[in-house]
Amino acid sequence: MLNEAGAKAHSKSAIEAMDLGDEEDFASMFEASIKEEKGGNIVEGVIVADKEEDNSVLVDVGKKQEGILRRDEILDENGELLFNVGDKITVMITGYRNERPGLSYKKALRTKKVEEFVNSYDEEGEPVILEGKVIGKNKGGFIVESSDGIEIFLPKSQAYLKDTKSTIGKKVQLQIIKVDKEAKSIVGSRKVLIEADRAKKKEIIDALLASEEPKEGVIKKITSYGMFVDVGGVDGLVHYSEISYKGPVNPSKLYEEGEIVPVKAIKYDEAKRHLSLSIKAATPNPWDDLREQLEVGDAVKVQVSNIEPYGAFVDLGNDVEGFLHVSEISWDKNIKHPKDYLEVDEEIDVEIVEMDFEKQKLRVSLKNILPKPFDEFKSKHRNGDVVTGKVTTITDFGAFVRIDSVEGLLHNEDVSWDRSVKARDLLKEGDEVEVKIVRIDHDNEKISLSKKDLEESPIEKFAKTHKNNDIVKATVRDIKDFGVFVQLEDGVDALIRHEDLGEKKADELENGEELEAAISFIDTEKGRIRLSVKRVARIKEKEALNAYNDDSKSTLGDIIKDQLK
Repeated sequence: MLNEAGAKAHSKSAIEAMDLGDEEDFASMFEASIKEEKGGNIVEGVIVADKEEDNSVLVDVGKKQEGILRRDEILDENGELLFNVGDKITVMITGYRNERPGLSYKKALRTKKVEEFVNSYDEEGEPVILEGKVIGKNKGGFIVESSDGIEIFLPKSQAYLKDTKSTIGKKVQLQIIKVDKEAKSIVGSRKVLIEADRAKKKEIIDALLASEEPKEGVIKKITSYGMFVDVGGVDGLVHYSEISYKGPVNPSKLYEEGEIVPVKAIKYDEAKRHLSLSIKAATPNPWDDLREQLEVGDAVKVQVSNIEPYGAFVDLGNDVEGFLHVSEISWDKNIKHPKDYLEVDEEIDVEIVEMDFEKQKLRVSLKNILPKPFDEFKSKHRNGDVVTGKVTTITDFGAFVRIDSVEGLLHNEDVSWDRSVKARDLLKEGDEVEVKIVRIDHDNEKISLSKKDLEESPIEKFAKTHKNNDIVKATVRDIKDFGVFVQLEDGVDALIRHEDLGEKKADELENGEELEAAISFIDTEKGRIRLSVKRVARIKEKEALNAYNDDSKSTLGDIIKDQLK
């Protein structure tokens, strides 16, 4: 028999053994319930406490458990609680921490909505199209949350989305392609919608390209290079060159977004999926009427529509525009900019100088209907006239001088009798200068001027003190095939031809060598002096003979006088 102490010990051991067994049973039961609830069970609970400072509320979910729910999950748009202490609430058990369940109101709500959607989905019914936002991604694709809170799996093969940072948060539209009612999963596709939309647009585009009739479109967007126009659900570009028969125009000056315009499809780029539209192709071509109305040489009244540095565009009306090149604005060749002569919206008369119906280009001239300055000049001036003009341009070969409305050339050779002096040495642009008209070329419409002709030439000065047969000293300056150029006093040049060199040979002479020569003739009008070396001997002989004869006559006279006495 056991004594009392032993009995008590035996009794205690039995109780402990019994309690241990009970604990083991309870633990296994509790573990089983955790495993079950960790699977995402949705339960009804009651809010028992609001811990605003911890951003949490405690919810009694039964089994003597109080779960933790994030407080911000049950706030409305204004930050007010949707549920208060004592209110019933449906939540999802998301897991356990220190044996306390974690709860989510939003996940329970989404799960409930998914169940409702899955249960109501009819595979044989109309396609279901939803809009949503990409909220996550995994190896297989993306997670999209619809506008009513349903999570949908979007496989990469059905997404038509690039896996970038900007993809999260992107709004998308998709069609439901698969629903698993047992797994409560929903699969969507953007690909189905996109390809269906492309097929529909291609059908519309093919019809537009095949149609000869213009269609009405709505301007959706205006850019610097054209307008995007919606035609029957398809967007196309009307390039700024396809708006008007005038040529490229600024669309923002003619149209507004939302305006209805007639268009015609002219091209479709399959690779870029780019539809080109034309407004001018949808309207009558004014060039067809122009063939019968105008021809080259006609004078017409036009309106200046645009001015550029290289010319001006002029409006002939009926959506036809011509080009007035800067060289056709005035007879003045020194136009700096057309705006100095023309203003936008100004009406002017012009002559049509070219019409290209194939390229639909038209060129006009303003100067052709203006009096020709050269005709006016030649009617008032003659060769030899002395006039005053203004220097407009200095060049390496001379200066251009404006006289009335035309320009004449003052060549360097005609600036001064001094050959070393050039136009730029004496003149500058803007100077007034007196010149002589030496030649008016009627065929080429050119005018030659001279400044030196107004001054006494060195040859004229030379002619005042010299005459034919005078013997002078000449310095060889240049030897040519036809003769030798020499320099006389005061820098005057003269020519000795080879046949006038006498016994001297040209190839024996050197520049700088001094010769004695006689003046053959002096032509002051043409500015020429001819010399002869071989004439020197004849002149000296004649002078000697004359001197001898004078001496002989004097002696004979004296003898006769003496005899008479």
